[in-house]
Amino acid sequence: MKFKSLAVAAGMAIAALAMPAAARADISGAGASFPFPVYAKWADAWNKETGKKLNYQSIGSGGGIKQIRARTVTFGATDAPLKGPELEKDGLVQFPMVMGGIVPVINVEGVKSGELVLDGPTLAKIFLGEVKTWDDAAIKALNPDLKLPSTAIAVVRRSDGSGTTFNFTDYLGKVSADWKSKVGSATAVEWPVGLGAKGNEGVAANVGQTKGSIGYVEYAYAKENNIAFARMKNKAGKVVSPEVKSFQAAAANADWSSAPGFGVILTDEPGDGSWPITAATFILMHKKPNDPAAAAEALQFFEWAFEKGGPMAEQLIYIPMPASVVKQVRDAWSAITGADGKPLAIAK
Repeated sequence: MKFKSLAVAAGMAIAALAMPAAARADISGAGASFPFPVYAKWADAWNKETGKKLNYQSIGSGGGIKQIRARTVTFGATDAPLKGPELEKDGLVQFPMVMGGIVPVINVEGVKSGELVLDGPTLAKIFLGEVKTWDDAAIKALNPDLKLPSTAIAVVRRSDGSGTTFNFTDYLGKVSADWKSKVGSATAVEWPVGLGAKGNEGVAANVGQTKGSIGYVEYAYAKENNIAFARMKNKAGKVVSPEVKSFQAAAANADWSSAPGFGVILTDEPGDGSWPITAATFILMHKKPNDPAAAAEALQFFEWAFEKGGPMAEQLIYIPMPASVVKQVRDAWSAITGADGKPLAIAK
């Protein structure tokens, strides 16, 4: 599934949601672009198996939160988990669906994918606009054997409210005091430099087309579009590549019951093998949905994805949720009820 097909699928989803109610798909969702490749793959397989449809708009986490609050979709999706008071205020249930890694993607002449190494402080200085060329001393120190051009660095960042941005800036704030004090962490920040692009799709496309550029995307977008990525030096001082085992290492010690709505942040985790910008992506649903039938069907889809979607997720270098977490998620689903007060999810 290449970038163009992802963009077309997203456009089709948006068009479908603009149709009259009678013509709409069975389930509608909107939000984070981070998980869009795997949601699209799951939805296609689920449709072939069950004949049921799911339309998902890849519009960014901020948009997904707005749409679920407005009750215009069956579920919202966000990579920036809502906190307990927000969930209570809006009557929402939040649960993680899958995990993945955010990677720096680059378009540097003469530099192949995985050849360049960056660390957190240098990455922060690039996005602060302080490291301006690819042959800057800070980058050369990390890559003494790599021939780096004097090309100016073109920063590409998100223009929309984004959970990918939340996790990326959360990481930068943990490794750079300057970033934390000057920019901070949120789904949308005041970027010091850079060209804005919408969605992981937009950042991937812009980096692919712009010489000398750097951006940040969920790894599936780099993999599917053959965009070069940088390896990272992690908290333990080890250079790691974005791959299943490094994402798993980062998530290995997560305590999913430590925060309301499973709102665990997986950036800058300890461990020799941990990828430093790992993240979970979350689903938001109303405890009292306006359309219980659609909500029940959505829960059937999520159950199907937990049971059968793991291999498909791993093909795109996402990490399925551990069985112990899936059990906790199923328990959380009991809060989503119909008009009669009975849980909509079928008990396992």
